[in-house]
Amino acid sequence: MTLAGFPEAAPLAGLAGVVLIGLAAALMLLSLGRIAGVSGLASKAVGLGGSGIGRSSAWMFVIGLPLGALVVMLMSGGVEASFANPVTLAIAGLVVGVGTRLGSGCTSGHGVCGVSRLSARSIVATVTFMATGIATVAVMNALGLEVL
Repeated sequence: MTLAGFPEAAPLAGLAGVVLIGLAAALMLLSLGRIAGVSGLASKAVGLGGSGIGRSSAWMFVIGLPLGALVVMLMSGGVEASFANPVTLAIAGLVVGVGTRLGSGCTSGHGVCGVSRLSARSIVATVTFMATGIATVAVMNALGLEVL
């Protein structure tokens, strides 16, 4: 199924992904009493985080992310990431890491878990993420660097 104007869109795959993310977040909250924010779990895994989940459990979560991506890649016949080189991706990852520390969490923690709990801080953070993304795309499009 494709959408007009978005020939590579995969809404059913997106829906399946959203359902799985929601189930994972709910299971983690119900079973461990912990919010599934990736930045907090990554911080805990490397010893920078505070209380909450144990370090070994945080490592299992962090290791499971790329392993899950690897399984999907192998099942789908591969993924071609031609939009950036590894150095650019590493620098971008570090910048995102600094941003998650400044913002007291990442998009997954605020957007998925915080908004579902009606956390005012997470709602403000998610609105800020969305507005910044929309503004960035608008500026890039206005400069002729069409993104969408």
